[in-house]
Amino acid sequence: MSKLVIVGTVAFDAIETPFGKTDKILGGAATYIGLSASNFNIDAAAVSVVGGDFPQEYLDLLENKNVNIEGIEIVKNGKTFFWSGKYHNDMNSRDTLVTELNVLEHFNPIVPENYKDAEVVMLGNLHPIVQQGVLNQMTKKPKLAILDTMNFWMDIALDDLFSVIKNVDVITINDEEARQLTGEYSLVVAARKIHEMGPKYVVIKKGEHGALLFHDDNVFYAPALPLEEVFDPTGAGDTFAGGFAGYLAKTGDFSFENMKTAVIYGSTLASFCVEKFGTERMQNLTDNEIYKRLDQFKSLTQFDIELT
Repeated sequence: MSKLVIVGTVAFDAIETPFGKTDKILGGAATYIGLSASNFNIDAAAVSVVGGDFPQEYLDLLENKNVNIEGIEIVKNGKTFFWSGKYHNDMNSRDTLVTELNVLEHFNPIVPENYKDAEVVMLGNLHPIVQQGVLNQMTKKPKLAILDTMNFWMDIALDDLFSVIKNVDVITINDEEARQLTGEYSLVVAARKIHEMGPKYVVIKKGEHGALLFHDDNVFYAPALPLEEVFDPTGAGDTFAGGFAGYLAKTGDFSFENMKTAVIYGSTLASFCVEKFGTERMQNLTDNEIYKRLDQFKSLTQFDIELT
């Protein structure tokens, strides 16, 4: 069984959207990635840190989804990372209301011994030095290293980000971040510049407008599935990354053709994530629901045309 190491936050979120608001609920990049990747029958392990205030039931949830939690450090006298945000009516933009780093401020990731030879490493959104620290612990070079990042790290740790980008095979970022990282408005030119930084594959997420996959001169576009309701977009990008990484870890095929399918799986799983607050929808997802939605994607994107 293929091994997948997932690095990122396991956290509390408090979310407000036009449809309602929550108190503190389960969140964090590693949580969404882990729940998404758990649909692929692989040996996944989460590497993160929480405080003594983090409920055991949330750790049990990850374990019950076959996500190994040995690498989640519990700082008994510390508090768990907390983020609070409010989404605007268009659900594409949001305001961060509260960010409390807490135990994350001094997080030193420790990859469990049994996972230091993992074929695939998914570096969730964290400080680039922490992401590089995980790669440094691997006893052999992963067959595929995937990195997710955001504009915050471009603002405060750009040189560190450039350093870790050199050492990964895939980068996943949104369109705004791709433009900031490269200074290019055209996403095609931005992807080419990111290729030159090191990654062989560039995935640019465009939210409700789908995702683009770039490799050399090849481009693949996957639309987002039109949904009747988008309830809460929090974690959708991480859920996409978990589906993408999970499928690639399961198949062990890292070709451009197979990455196209991985993008579709990522988009499919992300489409479930937004239907309820936080991780609620991902906790009880069934294989049958996933297959039905994959079929919807197929119908959405396939057509016959005669070229004359």
